[in-house]
Amino acid sequence: MELYYAPTSPFARKVRIAAHELGLTGRLVLRRVDPWTDAGLRALNPLAKVPTLVTDEGGVLYESAVICDWLDSLGPIRRLIPAEGAARWRALLLQGLADGACTAAGRLFADERRPAGQQVPAMIARFHEARDAALDRLEITGLADEAWTIGEIAVAALLGYLDFRWPERDWRAHRPSLAAWWLAMRGRPSLIETAHSVA
Repeated sequence: MELYYAPTSPFARKVRIAAHELGLTGRLVLRRVDPWTDAGLRALNPLAKVPTLVTDEGGVLYESAVICDWLDSLGPIRRLIPAEGAARWRALLLQGLADGACTAAGRLFADERRPAGQQVPAMIARFHEARDAALDRLEITGLADEAWTIGEIAVAALLGYLDFRWPERDWRAHRPSLAAWWLAMRGRPSLIETAHSVA
């Protein structure tokens, strides 16, 4: 399997965390790309986005939720996405919340770097509100310490991205439960092995 990724992408990191948690890292060949300039990536994925996965059979999967679902299907049992019931909907909803906050954060990172005359203050405010409201919801959501679902993985990708892009900003203020969870989880091997980088 080949995973096309960028080391700054929280969505590519989510897939790499999932693969690590599932014991699949040895089966993944990592292909680092620049999604803005790599013509080969667009040939595989018309959106030219990371992550993009090429299976051993030559199939192509994209969008992190789809790739993680597929990786979870490779084992004898589902470990990240429960098959049914309340646990399934909790995991998927948590993933949706964290992924949406990651999208907002990514837009913020891009928009804040534009010249002032090209920024749209109302949009920037909306992205800030979405990120902060998501973090507030996560503060009152019980997160697992050991048996992670795709929900916890997505939350870890979000928090790691916030620390990577804005180390000077304190999202932890007024969110002691979420901050404590992240402090305890940051040493998890799947997070250490997939840490964001710019080099």
